[in-house]
Order: sequence, then C-alpha cells, then structure tokens
Amino acid sequence: MLAHAGAVDESLSVALLFGALWVGWIGWSRLRGKAFPSLPAWAGPGLVVAAGALAVSAAVVPRALFPASPAPAVASGPRPASTASLSFAQPAVGQVVSGEVDVVLDLEGGRIVEETTADLAPDTGHVHLVLDGGLVSMTDGLVQVVDLRDVSPGSHTLRAEYVAADHAPFDPRVTAVVRFETEGP
Repeated sequence: MLAHAGAVDESLSVALLFGALWVGWIGWSRLRGKAFPSLPAWAGPGLVVAAGALAVSAAVVPRALFPASPAPAVASGPRPASTASLSFAQPAVGQVVSGEVDVVLDLEGGRIVEETTADLAPDTGHVHLVLDGGLVSMTDGLVQVVDLRDVSPGSHTLRAEYVAADHAPFDPRVTAVVRFETEGP
C-alpha cells in the first residue's frame, strides 16, 4: 500500500493512518485517565473505535476512490533494438572483494529513466543486476553497492543488463558480465 509513496491514493492512506494513530492515542489516553480530562468518559472508547475505523479506511477508501490503473502491458511481437552499450568499470575482472562490492557501470548510447512505461525507445531503460543467476537489483542508476555477506567465498559472476523501460530485454540483449572473487570471513 505504501511501497511507492507519493501517489494521491498512497498519500491519502498515509493521512488516514496518521489520523488513526492520533485519534487512537487520544482515546487511549482518555481511557486510562492520563490526559484530556475535559473529554467525557464515553469519548475514550469511542475514539479507540474511530481509530480502528480510520485504520481500516486507510486500506479501503483510497482503493475505492482511486482504482488502480492496469499495469502497462508488455508489447507482444518483436522487441526493439537498443542503441546502447554497457560495460563494468567496477568491479574489475578477477578483483577480490569481501563484504560488499561497489558496482560502477558505463552506459553509452542510452540513458537511465525511473519511469516504467510501455512507450519504448531504443535509448531509454533500466539496469538489472544478476549475481550468479539470481536477480539482486533493478535500478535506475549506474552506481550501487551490492551486499555480499551471504555469498560463499570463491568465484562469482555478476551480469548487468540494460533493459527497455518496460523491464523486458532489448533484442539483441545489452549485457555486460564480470567475474570476481570473494574472500571468506
């Protein structure tokens, strides 16, 4: 519900949740006789119930007022070709790292965009990082740190792929691969 904070429905959810917390705190404080003595005794339980209703409303009302638009469909048919090339500046081939690795990519002929869209262009997209066959990141940047604390010591393969703005690959794929080593603890 709050994963991308900022849309109208998500902002309404946050406002309702904060309202629930505030009203619940006032009601609970009155119930315990710790604060708000000017409120009648029956207001405490009423405010606690109202807080529960606000919390439930945080999940229900925004969805009712602002129905989710369908996710952009991935275009069927041929995928676009990209004008970009991708390479690793870091880590270097065979580099020995421990704990975490600084990943720095060079992208030429393309640019990174934050938005996911079905309107595809050969020079706009995102980067996916795959470590030993498992996706570790879908990013809109060319520099990041990858945590390696749960990776066994030895040789590992990091693959970066520049994908279209709908997160599907270009055709042909735009990838870069580097092998590096990790040390034991």
